[in-house]
This record gives sequence, structure tokens and C-alpha cells, in this order.
Amino acid sequence: MIAHIFPGQGSQFPGMGKELYETNELAKALFEKANSIIGFRISDIMFSGTDEDLKQTKVTQPAIFLHSVILPNVRNTTSALAFEENWEAVATPEMVAGHSLGEFSALVSAKSLSFEDGLKLVIQRANAMQRACESQPSTMAAIIGLDDKIVEEICAGISGEIVVPANYNCPGQLVISGSVAGIGEACKRLTKAGARMAKILQVGGAFHSPLMEPARKALAEVINSTHFDSPICPIYQNVNASPETDPVRIKANLIMQLTSPVRWSQSVERMIKDGATSFIEVGPGKVLQGLVKKINRTMEIASA
Repeated sequence: MIAHIFPGQGSQFPGMGKELYETNELAKALFEKANSIIGFRISDIMFSGTDEDLKQTKVTQPAIFLHSVILPNVRNTTSALAFEENWEAVATPEMVAGHSLGEFSALVSAKSLSFEDGLKLVIQRANAMQRACESQPSTMAAIIGLDDKIVEEICAGISGEIVVPANYNCPGQLVISGSVAGIGEACKRLTKAGARMAKILQVGGAFHSPLMEPARKALAEVINSTHFDSPICPIYQNVNASPETDPVRIKANLIMQLTSPVRWSQSVERMIKDGATSFIEVGPGKVLQGLVKKINRTMEIASA
């Protein structure tokens, strides 16, 4: 089975989507529709903006979403045709998952969300997260080279501050999230415990932590008022790493995602257990390809 996986924030790059826009009429139409929905020409920023321009949360999240959901509609000469000669078979997912923001792209790919509704939710998500970040200083840190249980125990042992696991990316790589003081203390303790690296990340806030509760509440309202169809294939969601097809459960998990850890490593392992033999990363960058290889080196993986 072919699993389609969709990247999250951090995979953006200047020029993303420009070739799609210039070489495919459907892609061009979708970008123009997105510009109209968003209210500014995000395509111009994607195609000609700088790294700094693309780091704005109101740009980053919809830009990655657009690249990820438009790409499967276009037969790209660099796509993963090594898996099958029949592009339609490759383009139709048999199971999907998305890393954080990528979960919205995955839901559009699986036809649970429309393009328009998916984009509107991503815009609401980006704005809600930005407001939550501005309301309280917070950050994240990448911890490399320690067992997950050790990281969990040390985070739990820091009193008076919020420090929690946020992204279970692959074995030996766990991102933690929380208050500035809490993350600083956690990095000291984790380094002392033997972490090969404990690096504070240049991010705007504590994603996937209790500090995102205001954003979760705001997003819950719009998710609950948005129509979701049953997906054409299972989506392995971040909060439980389990396959879901029930729109009610999908909505509930999507709402919880903002304050819960991304169980990416567990999701990939479950997809493999359920029959995934190949992975296609759909969207900008190759971050997820690297993570899948670290989770299971036998997997065949490529970019769409």
C-alpha cells in the first residue's frame, strides 16, 4: 500500500509552487482562488518572497498547505513514478497522515475536506496560534539522542513551569514545548542526562502544548461548524497515531491536536503495521522522508 504523508511548518522555501503555477492551468486557478479567499496575493510571496517573508505565520501555514494540496492535482515530472507507471494509482492515496499542519493537507487529499474549507481552517489556525504565541512568551527545543521516556520524565519533573513533549519525530528525536524558563531548565537537565543535542528552536511559541489552549478553543468553533465528509481512505491522526474514518472523531482529534503532542513516529509505525510498503511525501521539502527512514530504513520513500 502507498501512504501519502504531508509536511508541516518549517518545510517552506522561497519559490515554492512557482513552477506549478507557470506550467499548469489547474494549479494556476487554485492559487488564484486561494489569493481571493485569503485576501492578499500569497502566491506572490511564495514565488518571490524571502525566507523572512515566508516565516510569517499567516503566510507559512497556508503556503505549505497550498503547495501540498495543489501538487497531487498536477502530474509532475519529478513525481514518484518509480512506484508505479500508472500515475492515477500513485496519485490516489490508500492511507494518509500529516505532520501537525500537514494533517489539514492530508484531509483534503483524502477528500474529507474541500480545498476551500481546508484553506479557511488553516488561515483560522494560523491566526489563532499567532495570537496565543503573542499572549505569553514560550518556545520549543529539539532533543537529540535520548530515549523518549527519559525526556518525558525530566519534563514532568520540572515544577512551576509548563514543559511537555510536542513532536515525537523519530527514535532519538523529540521536540519539547513550553514556557521560556521551563524549556531553558529542561535543556540543562537533558544535556546533563546525556542528550547529544538540546537546542532551543527559533519558533514563535509553544506549539502542541497547554499554552495553545486559547488557539484550541478558537479553532474548535470553526472546525465544529465546518462540514467534513468521510475520507476515501484512513487518516492516521497526530493525537492517537490511529486510523480514523469517522468525521466526528476526525474533528475531535483535529481540535485536540493543538494542545497535544504530534505522535509522528508512532503514526508511521502504525501505517507500516497496517500494510504501508511505500511512502510519498506530498508538499515542499524532504523533512518527512528523512524521518521515515530513521523510523524504518526498509521503507521505499520519494517526493511527489
